Amino acid sequence: MARNYRRRPGVGPVYSFAIAWILMSMMLPMYRIWALLFSLGVCSFVSYLVGKAAGRKYAKENEKEAAAQKDGPAVKPAQAKKKSYGPEVDPIIEEGNRALSEMGRLYLSIKDPEVRSKINEIMRITDKITQDAIQDPSDIPQIKKFMNYYLPTTIKLLNAYDRMSSQGIEGENLDKSMKNINEMLDAAIVAYKKRLDSLFADQALDIETDIEVMNTMLAREGLAENKDFQVSQATN
Repeated sequence: MARNYRRRPGVGPVYSFAIAWILMSMMLPMYRIWALLFSLGVCSFVSYLVGKAAGRKYAKENEKEAAAQKDGPAVKPAQAKKKSYGPEVDPIIEEGNRALSEMGRLYLSIKDPEVRSKINEIMRITDKITQDAIQDPSDIPQIKKFMNYYLPTTIKLLNAYDRMSSQGIEGENLDKSMKNINEMLDAAIVAYKKRLDSLFADQALDIETDIEVMNTMLAREGLAENKDFQVSQATN
């Protein structure tokens, strides 16, 4: 275990006493008892003041060192490790984060509030689709298809919109292209929602199966409230 060595005042008080004694000996007749006692008193007082000032200085330094050790990070940045979800999931998470970062930049760059609102919605759905890779790795093939075409194409068109809107001029071609991209965003949002919904198809099937099994068990035990259901299960 590493020891904490606190700094202590050095030899300043000793030097200050010696210097004061030399000065007093030059000014007073040291062979006289009163001069000797007076010089000792003055030198001691000067040495006390110097030692006290040095003590305050080192005390503050020790407090700073102790606070730095107490409040320092538990793990240094160089030692921090990124959490891994596996060789199939990690590339999806990284690609999703890059896409969200780029869309965030476009959101700040584009000034049209309607387009910005649509970008925000696309980012929200994209994040949910990306996180689904962690929750259900069996959805990875569908998520890859989404990220390999739909997501980059959307970002490409948003970049085109950003460039055209930053021109600061109106024109038939510019207006038409920007309008088409704006309308495309509506279609993209619908498609993104459908893709997200399709990722829960297997889970929905599992839930329906669990509900059916539960109802059957309740009917057999006579615990179901639906009497017709109990009769139909009993006859089966």
